[in-house]
Amino acid sequence: MFSGKSEELIRRLRRAQIARRKVQIFKPVIDERYAKQHIVSHSEMKIESQTVNSAGEILAAVHMDTEVIGIDEGQFFDHDLVRVANILADQGKRVIIAGLDMDYLGRPFDPMPLLLAIAEDVTKTRAICVRCGHPAAYTQRLIASRERVVVGASESYEARCRSCYDPHLTEDPDQASMR
Repeated sequence: MFSGKSEELIRRLRRAQIARRKVQIFKPVIDERYAKQHIVSHSEMKIESQTVNSAGEILAAVHMDTEVIGIDEGQFFDHDLVRVANILADQGKRVIIAGLDMDYLGRPFDPMPLLLAIAEDVTKTRAICVRCGHPAAYTQRLIASRERVVVGASESYEARCRSCYDPHLTEDPDQASMR
């Protein structure tokens, strides 16, 4: 988180719009942090989008004349996103997906590893560690929850480097000692 993924997605989609390409933009319905009908970056850049419950809904909603499809928060979709992305790409459409590659425990965040494997181009953005200022690749959860998906922003997460990251920070100390 906080690495500029959504900002970069918005930038690329705006450039496609400036080039007069037909663009459709999607985000998962679960992401209501800033706005329901917009992708909004932490720096408050925004672009209008359509919310969907599943990757299959994206496929059903894409118009035949659409040339560029933008999808934010890819990690919140199931594995069907890989199939949908392949179908759209096979139709000659440019598919741009932004998402976290790891969850708060540092584990691969499905379906992102499969998307990374089939992608023709990958841009990995990194945040800055809020503790030491080094490049950060990890998302530090600040609130107690064992749920894999907890939608939140700076009140719930921080960017951390490998040295400052503690995947078990929010665990009950008694439970952590039993690991």
